[in-house]
Amino acid sequence: MRVRFWGVRGSIACPGPETIRYGGNTPCIEVHCGDKVLIFDAGTGLRALGNALARNAKVRDVNIFLTHCHLDHIIGLPFFAPFFTEGYRVRIWAGNLMPGESIELVMRKIMSSPLFPVEVEIFKAMIEYNDFRSGEILRPYDDITLHTAPLDHPDGASGYRLEYGGRVFALLSDTEGFPGKRDRELVELARGADLAVYDGTFTEQEIAARAGWGHSTYARGIHMAELAGVKQLCVFHHDPSHDDDFMDALAADAEDARPGTIMAREGQIVDL
Repeated sequence: MRVRFWGVRGSIACPGPETIRYGGNTPCIEVHCGDKVLIFDAGTGLRALGNALARNAKVRDVNIFLTHCHLDHIIGLPFFAPFFTEGYRVRIWAGNLMPGESIELVMRKIMSSPLFPVEVEIFKAMIEYNDFRSGEILRPYDDITLHTAPLDHPDGASGYRLEYGGRVFALLSDTEGFPGKRDRELVELARGADLAVYDGTFTEQEIAARAGWGHSTYARGIHMAELAGVKQLCVFHHDPSHDDDFMDALAADAEDARPGTIMAREGQIVDL
């Protein structure tokens, strides 16, 4: 299993000289399970990932799993190159929308007037829209299992536990936690994970004035990782106001608190 980060920021993209080391694109994670490609979230980082996939003739089937549909997590969808490629198959999954909404409806909304100049009918790929309820177990392939659970975030969100070949990758973002409404679910999703990616948007000082925003801190992520026996913790969904120097300081503090903890960086690859 190989994990690559194409976007690690939350809320809004913030490219520029002050974020060049950690990156400014919003959430997008690529996971290779053998020759199968799974994508988690479709923020602005999805565009560069899509361009890379379009150049790889060996890949013509991908799955996109959304934690939720706030704009920073879906804004890359209209710019995903495989959508414009005949013979490509893309399956999009979301677990926080039923019964009142659907992922296809969300896609059509963001690609409609007056928000966007063209509609989804321009796409040439075969697109499947899959809605599920957080808590269900998904099996996109015979040898890949995803356990899901609801997260503590406005409008709802889904956490994922990906199991393949004896390895476990867990994504727990966007969520509050420790204390939070879904602490038990977070621990169970991350139990014994080789890599757990956790929402560390705020510092402890910042979060005191942001209760209910649906985000967490690296310190609370470390607490979760200890409870769940996580092998390596990765802090993710960085606040756009945190520049590279600020992130370096957080990374040093996190390493001191739990050796091996990393702050996600755009372009970073982790092999499990």
